[in-house]
Amino acid sequence: MINSILDTIKKMLGIPTTDTAFDVDIIVGINSVFMSLNQLGIGPDTVFTIEDNTKEWGDFLIEPTLYPAVQSYIHLKTKLIFDPPVSSFLLTSMENQILELSWRLMVQVPIPPDPII
Repeated sequence: MINSILDTIKKMLGIPTTDTAFDVDIIVGINSVFMSLNQLGIGPDTVFTIEDNTKEWGDFLIEPTLYPAVQSYIHLKTKLIFDPPVSSFLLTSMENQILELSWRLMVQVPIPPDPII
């Protein structure tokens, strides 16, 4: 398994990890998705970001059982930003997958208790 966040998403996008021509575009997309995940309550309290391929999944998530769903979510959303499909059927399918993953991730993460005032 690839531990680097950037390298994992590049592989899922069909880009060799050695090809750095699109790294900036992919990193911007990944960081945008991290903001969405933060708003869903996934990951650290502050918005997580990457700058290169040195950040690993363990830096973002403590719970490894969430890795597959989070990786799929980041891949799908980054693909829509970086290389959107031309087919409306494929676009709709990807958007539906993103919605389902969003819901499942929110359900999976425990809601913190209200602070005592």
